[in-house]
Amino acid sequence: MFFASRRTPHSGLRQALSRALISISLVAGFCVSPAMADELADVSQLLRAGQHAQALAKADAFLSKNPRDAQMRFLKGVILTEQNKSTEAIAIFSKLTEDYPTLPEPYNNLAVLYASSGQYDKARTALDMAIRTNPTYATAYENLGDVHAKLASQAYDKALQLDNSNTAAKSKLTMVRTLVGNTTGGTNPKVAVVAAATPAPAPAKVEPVRPEPKVEQKPVVKEAPKAEVKPEPKHDPKAEQLAEQKAAQKAAQKAEADAKREAKAKANAAADAERDQVLAAVYTWAKAWSARDVKAYLSAYSNDFDLPAGQSRKAWADERRARIEDKGRISVKIETPQVSVNGNTATVKFRQVYDSDRTKANSRKTLVMTKQAGKWHIKQERSGS
Repeated sequence: MFFASRRTPHSGLRQALSRALISISLVAGFCVSPAMADELADVSQLLRAGQHAQALAKADAFLSKNPRDAQMRFLKGVILTEQNKSTEAIAIFSKLTEDYPTLPEPYNNLAVLYASSGQYDKARTALDMAIRTNPTYATAYENLGDVHAKLASQAYDKALQLDNSNTAAKSKLTMVRTLVGNTTGGTNPKVAVVAAATPAPAPAKVEPVRPEPKVEQKPVVKEAPKAEVKPEPKHDPKAEQLAEQKAAQKAAQKAEADAKREAKAKANAAADAERDQVLAAVYTWAKAWSARDVKAYLSAYSNDFDLPAGQSRKAWADERRARIEDKGRISVKIETPQVSVNGNTATVKFRQVYDSDRTKANSRKTLVMTKQAGKWHIKQERSGS
């Protein structure tokens, strides 16, 4: 958790900015001390009270002693945004994305700042990065949909400037503006109301001609009734405008549903890709074990791997090395793996088939994985579950 979010609209987008609570826990793997938590709380309180200058001074004083603190740097970016110092805020969030590339919030706030100045292509790129770092980041998906809608609005507007008679572009522009509102800036062109074509009168029913009985060989035919001509419907501009508004609203609802389906499909694809990366890390670990490659085997474990009680990292590594090098042949196979991912933590359950020149075993195993520096490592290792 980085910050509890207060979503403030900037160009229709939602930010991961906060004037309220700061979650004092872990940021990019660093533990926050009680003293640092107090400093963060003080700056947050000043920001919440609208005392931006005092909040910025206190944040700068803290960062002069702790220049790499991610939370305070993020909070400084929030303060600069509230002061409308977009250029400085962009510099803060850009540096955070370089130092902590796995945090999605700085990418999202960059996108909001870019969008507020009309730089929608940059906003779209930043949101793509936010989603890549956290495929379940719903705010970034929603913002990405808004950015695409704004780009579409600009394109339709340009099409109308080039051809004002393009009724299809007019309808699409109306639909997009109904969905996200007029936020592209400048003077918005009025959309002409296209009157519906007057329906043609329905043909009158004509009674079939029935012959009379013949008299002196001369047929007598009844005269066909004259066709009934219905009066043309009266022109009602209000009714036509209401019908057009309903059609635009229906089209906007369809576009919104399509966007949600597309966002869900992208989220599922990103989640599948993340699961594939986790599984690849597990197979690499098993391959190194089978090859008796101790160095590669040990590197598969995270720096904060849960060691057996009372055992140091060195003692644990020496014991694993001895057990591997003691065997003349080792084969480790992974069967029926099941992977679940939640942010930067993943759980892999599988059946492990172990075979060496001394031992054979077939058992259930669970690995709890953690993502560090963009790669998955083993955090916990359990057998029989």
